[in-house]
Order: sequence, then structure tokens, then C-alpha cells
Amino acid sequence: MKQAAADNVINRLALKPYRKGMVLAAESMLLSKMLSAIGDPPIQIVLWNGQEIRRCKEAVVASILIRDRGALYKLITDPELQFGELYSSSRIEVQGNLLDFLDAVYRAWPLASDKVAGRKLLSPFGHARPNTLEGSKSNIHHHYDIGNDFYKLWLDEHMVYTCAYFRDEEMSLEDAQLAKLDHICRKLRLKPGETVLEAGCGWGALAMHMASRYGVKVAAYNISKEQIAYARQRSREKNLADRIEFIEDDYRNATGGFDAFVSVGMLEHVGVEHYRDLGGMINRTLREGGRGLIHTIGLNYPRPMDAWAARHIFPGACPPSLAQMMQIFEPFDFSILDVENLRLHYAMTLGHWLDRFENQADTVAQMFDDEFVRMWRLYLAGSMTAFRTGGMQLFQVAFARANCAVPMTRQYLYESLAS
Repeated sequence: MKQAAADNVINRLALKPYRKGMVLAAESMLLSKMLSAIGDPPIQIVLWNGQEIRRCKEAVVASILIRDRGALYKLITDPELQFGELYSSSRIEVQGNLLDFLDAVYRAWPLASDKVAGRKLLSPFGHARPNTLEGSKSNIHHHYDIGNDFYKLWLDEHMVYTCAYFRDEEMSLEDAQLAKLDHICRKLRLKPGETVLEAGCGWGALAMHMASRYGVKVAAYNISKEQIAYARQRSREKNLADRIEFIEDDYRNATGGFDAFVSVGMLEHVGVEHYRDLGGMINRTLREGGRGLIHTIGLNYPRPMDAWAARHIFPGACPPSLAQMMQIFEPFDFSILDVENLRLHYAMTLGHWLDRFENQADTVAQMFDDEFVRMWRLYLAGSMTAFRTGGMQLFQVAFARANCAVPMTRQYLYESLAS
């Protein structure tokens, strides 16, 4: 209701009759202030009548074409939210390379985003949907249950939807994803016959890799119906059903005892307020001498997720800072063994995904519509830019019981792959 009321105000402003000279002067001033507030990136704004507005003295890398006055007022009241809204609906257009434009804006955007003047003048902040047991189901369904056929178009053949690990920059996406799975298994120091609890298993690639390559048994939890169904089918095809139990349930309901715990790409959906619950579940299920690893998108300092992505792409998501992650470990006396930041690996991963997505854009439009294509193009390109410029991080945190034997060196991370 609040957002609808704000939109009504914007529309009335846009439709209000002004003398032409006053309109151009007022709009130019407002857009100039907006550019100043977001750090004066090397871009220019072009209005529907051809008027150009720019502030920076550097060479312009791209332009934003605003197609109508209503779009202009929406953009200046909340650029963080409304840019994505208007770009998706084609009411604004990026003239030039989208990645160059995003890179320029991300690098200029002020660090303390709550100081951006006028960003929420008429648009209230969209709070993340809560990650209760019911809320989590709704949030996960929004992103992961939109169809396996969609993700098959642009993910690798193993359907791994998390950061890959490029031992060299020439690796294919398929090889880099397998390298990531091995990198995680070596950090966990898995041994044949051990048991592993995986929280948030995606389409099952890691569980199947651990079972087939490292000889462990896996209990894998996930609340996405589409992903669980796919994982169960694939495990049967690979004759791994006797080693892996794919459980359609929330991680908070996990029971039993395990030698290792792993979570890849799930912590972003947990919510900081539930970190102690996650730590308690790990503490309850991890045996003496147990080890664990959490792989997650992260931030350098706590802040809300981008408002547009939180509304349309990842409702309920909240990437943590390292300090926030410690709320999982400290209350239960877990020892941190290794922290690695794979930020640039995720930028490369997203580059592969974006290329593959663009190659399938016509098919995606037939499956959904043109607005969906533009929305996901912006999501993938924006995420790639955020990792490239340092706005987002990718943390792998390995931990263990305090009395767990710790290797004297980190050589075990780079030993030859399991046979």
C-alpha cells in the first residue's frame, strides 16, 4: 500500500502541467542532484526530448535514456530500487555497454549508502521477507522453483549454481565447477565411510560428487521441490541412491550424527537472526572430531541487500559480513581453520553464466517474457560487476570442533584429487 501511494504521488508529479522551460530546468536540476548523490559516475542522462544531463568531467562510458517523465520521477526518488524496475520494463535504456555502465556506477557509489541523498524520498525501504520455516519456503520457491528447464539453459552440465573455482583462467565452466567441488571436499578432509550433512543441496551436484569421488554417505536437505526432484532422479541414474538421502525439509529439522557438515550457497537465505539456530543444529549433529565448511556470498560490512534484487530476485536474502558469521561459531566453541575469499572466481563464474544466458535469451523470452529476460540480464550483469569491483565477497569458512586435529600446514588444500 505504501509503495502504491508513493507511485501515485510520482504519477501526479509527472502529469502535472508545467511550462516547458520550467520543466526542463527543474528536471535537469533534480537529475544533476541525483548524479551527485550517487558519486558523479562517468555517465550521462538523455531525456525523451534529447536533452542531455551530465556532471563528471571524465569521458562518458554510457548513457541512460529516460523514455518518459514518470520514469524520471521514479528514478530520482529511489535510484537503487527504481533503476532495476524501469530497466526491466524498458522505460529506461542503457545506451552503450551494460557492464561498462554498471562498473562506472558501482565504483562511484558512496560507501555509506544510507547517506545517499534523496534515495528514499518517496519510496519506503523494502524490508526482507522473514526466514521463518514458512517464510523460507516462500522465499526459496520464488527463486529456485521457476523451472529446472530455465536453469539448464545456462548453468553447467552438473547444474551447479554457486561460485566455481578457476585454478587457471582458461578453464571451462564445467571444469571449474568440478574443481570447486573438489576444493570443498579437500577442505573437509573427507574419508571413505564417513557421513556428511549438507544443508541446502541445490540440484545435488556436491552430494553426488562427495558420494562418488570420496566414498561418503550424505544426508542432503533442501526445501526446493524442483531441485529435490531433480537431485533424486540424477542420483538414481548414477546409482548413488543408496549413499545419498535427499530430504525435502528445512535444515533446522536435521537429526542424527555426522562426521562433517557443509553448506554451499545457503547461508545467504538464512537471515542473521537465525545464525544461532544454524550453529545449534550443527553443534547438535556434528560428532566429536567433526569438521565443517560454509560457502556463502558475503559483504565487507553489514548492510541490507540491494532493494531491487531483494524484491524481484532473492526475497529474504541477506549476505553476511565475516563478523556476522561468527554468530554461528562462537557460541558453540567451533574453531575457525581456514577463511578464503573467492570473489574474483565468482566474477568469472557470472561472466560465463551471463554469456550463456544471452545465447539463450530468445528461448528464455519464449518461456517467460521480454521483461523477465531484462530482469535476469540485469541481475547477472549487476552481480558480476559487484564481485568484480568488490561490492560483494565470496567466503569459504572451514571450521571444526575445538579438539579436532588440525593439519600443520595448508598443503592438504592442494593435494592431488581423489581418484
